[in-house]
Amino acid sequence: MADSQSVTPLILMVNGEEKQCPTATTLPQFLELQGMNPKLVAVEYNGQILHRQHWDSTVIANEDNLEVVTIVGGG
Repeated sequence: MADSQSVTPLILMVNGEEKQCPTATTLPQFLELQGMNPKLVAVEYNGQILHRQHWDSTVIANEDNLEVVTIVGGG
């Protein structure tokens, strides 16, 4: 029998909206699942700006709160 945590999606808030993702999803994987290019966004993770060097080691947890801002170039 499969472990219930492996099939139950995580619930988190992203820019004030409830989202779901599989367990063991890293931040870059989650952003890609949401159709975002990780190279073109900045992320506030649970109230703190998360430096890009930590993204690959950041695994999404149940009830995390993300604010994702798209970087726009121009002048």
